[in-house]
Amino acid sequence: MSYEPPTPPSSLPTDLVNTLNEYTPERLHDVATYAEELAEHKEREARLQEEGDRDKVEERPDDLPDDVPAKATITIKEINDNRYYYWQWRDGDKIRSQYKGPVTPDE
Repeated sequence: MSYEPPTPPSSLPTDLVNTLNEYTPERLHDVATYAEELAEHKEREARLQEEGDRDKVEERPDDLPDDVPAKATITIKEINDNRYYYWQWRDGDKIRSQYKGPVTPDE
């Protein structure tokens, strides 16, 4: 790791960079975790919206529970350094999730 401070991306607004430079390491870790989760959420919403816009009906997977709609997709969430599969789908304005199982290392 370098002893020099990192160079911020040019796409970040100066006021945001200045604010982040004032934060403690603990708060920066919180911001980084939140930013990563927010980015994943927005990507997931965009993907679900795109998939919802498709008119084709896809075949229902064999391992899909009865209470999960066929349009659901599988996503991976990391919780306490463990990775888990979740079914996710759009229900009106909300994103719904249902636990599927752990991600095994050999997959």
